[in-house]
Amino acid sequence: MAMIPNRLPRLASDPTGRSLGLDLPPGALTGPADAPYLWSGDGPAGPAAWGALRPAVRTAGLLPVLLGGRWALDRWELMPERMSDPADHDAEEVLAGFWDANAADEIPGSAGWPGSAPAQRCEADPDEAAAAVAELLTEPGFWLEDARPALVPARRSADVPAVIGWTGPLNHENDVARLCAVLRSWEDRFGARVVALTFDQLVVSVAAPPVTREDAEAVAAEHFAFCPDTIWQGGHTNLRDYAREALLDSPVWTFWWD
Repeated sequence: MAMIPNRLPRLASDPTGRSLGLDLPPGALTGPADAPYLWSGDGPAGPAAWGALRPAVRTAGLLPVLLGGRWALDRWELMPERMSDPADHDAEEVLAGFWDANAADEIPGSAGWPGSAPAQRCEADPDEAAAAVAELLTEPGFWLEDARPALVPARRSADVPAVIGWTGPLNHENDVARLCAVLRSWEDRFGARVVALTFDQLVVSVAAPPVTREDAEAVAAEHFAFCPDTIWQGGHTNLRDYAREALLDSPVWTFWWD
């Protein structure tokens, strides 16, 4: 994968990141000593953490993400060396392939791949929208209140899962870079940003979600191709219900692979 200059090694001798204009809490690096691919905090991020990490984008080329769930990172089976480059894949081809492989068995009467949903007009700043979602989900009582802050040397938010070698979708796709190609497309069409990862879940902020039923149903088809478990395991009986209940004007998309 084409990498940006990686400044994470500097945190080995400067753990607070002061030389990078940061003030990091106690944390640890993950990966080879000369090329770590992840910094993560030792304790919960809290609602203010995302805002505190945002300067790292400008000063060090490091993108923030939240790491949630009860499993420690050493159980996540991160495999960056096995992932390809998201730039090598076409989002439309990836989605069409997944649709053709799964829709006939799981969606009665389904036809061929219906095509990607249209882009939405993005009036909000996607990075501000991501910060708002991160703050909300880490509030006390919300399901990511114990998530840890993290930084990743990635060119764009969509690439974060591939850079760290995330294997959450392993039962659906072994090379997460193919899914990152779709995330790149969602960045462009919906102002999406990767906000959080757990062992098997992905949380995406959406600055420009679909606002009509037709567009939401088109996005629902993409979500089915991307992660079928999200539809059925989420208690939705069909794509129309999922579109209406989970996508219309929703600033957050959540995916879970069984």
